[in-house]
Amino acid sequence: MKRTFIADVKPGEQVKIAGFVENCRNKKARAFLVIRDMTGKVQVYVEKEGNDALAAVVDQLTIDSVVTIEGECIANEYVKMGGMEIIPTSIRIESIADALPIKEDSAIDSRLDYRWVDLRTERNTLIFHVQSEITAAMRDYLLKNKFTELHFPKIIGAASESGSEVFKLNYFDRDAYLAQSPQFYKQMAMAAGLERVFECAPCFRAEKSHTNKHATEFTSFDLEFSYVESFHDVMALEEEMLTYVLGRVKEKYGEDIERIFGIEVVVPTNPFPVLSVAEIYKLLEERYGYTCPESEKGDLTTDAERMTHRLVKELYGHEFLFVTDFAQDKRPFYHMRDEQGVPQGYDLIWR
Repeated sequence: MKRTFIADVKPGEQVKIAGFVENCRNKKARAFLVIRDMTGKVQVYVEKEGNDALAAVVDQLTIDSVVTIEGECIANEYVKMGGMEIIPTSIRIESIADALPIKEDSAIDSRLDYRWVDLRTERNTLIFHVQSEITAAMRDYLLKNKFTELHFPKIIGAASESGSEVFKLNYFDRDAYLAQSPQFYKQMAMAAGLERVFECAPCFRAEKSHTNKHATEFTSFDLEFSYVESFHDVMALEEEMLTYVLGRVKEKYGEDIERIFGIEVVVPTNPFPVLSVAEIYKLLEERYGYTCPESEKGDLTTDAERMTHRLVKELYGHEFLFVTDFAQDKRPFYHMRDEQGVPQGYDLIWR
């Protein structure tokens, strides 16, 4: 029999499932198992009397043991997990688990030592499911809008962005660097006539920082497209894409995210609010009394950036904010400048 994912199990069917034993209430006459695979959970009910073989298997089970179970799925309104349960005809043990070395509230060092066990929790697993859905939704949106997915080199001959440190490495008889960005390659793709390209890939930045805003290795989702009138065209595409992505996430995982993390997934309305750097500082001073040195006002300080979340919620009832008109020396050299030298680019801040 072919395996059925738990999310696809329906009453009235003969099924074969496989997964971890999340819970086992093993009583004298009967046992209740909760089996978990990557798609969900289901209850398995074992009547031990007259089923000596099944009873013997159940008596061996420990939490997080792995089993394969065949049986009939029946409706049961008293079962909280989907109003159904499986009555097994066979239970095969794939592996018996020792006592787990960590718990959800264990110290971070212990959890990292046993990371593969730590990732089994519903909280951690959900993060990866959501990440996968976000990537798939962005890719779907761009492909539907005639973008081509490309894969750019990650070992390069020169730094790809100003203002960021690079990881230098020996490449046979010469120096090379881990890529900070696919920026130059994307621009060459424009000159080649590909017009619309994107990439989802790792980037590397040798920034000696202890804040959560910096990462030496991260996954970057980059896109580039031709024939734009201004950077406002890019902003329009980005807000459309993010609205589509968050709609997908809310539909598929919104309830789970709110139940586990206490966070509501808000699908934004278009267009997103737009404020210049100067307007933000003016509003922050008027509303919250926040000021910073004149020398810092060409870019957003960390404190100002944090306060924009409150500002945009109060002004627009929105979670996103486009920030424009940065100082010339605060933007990379490849940002177009207008006649006054103002960079024609933006940052998008979410929360």
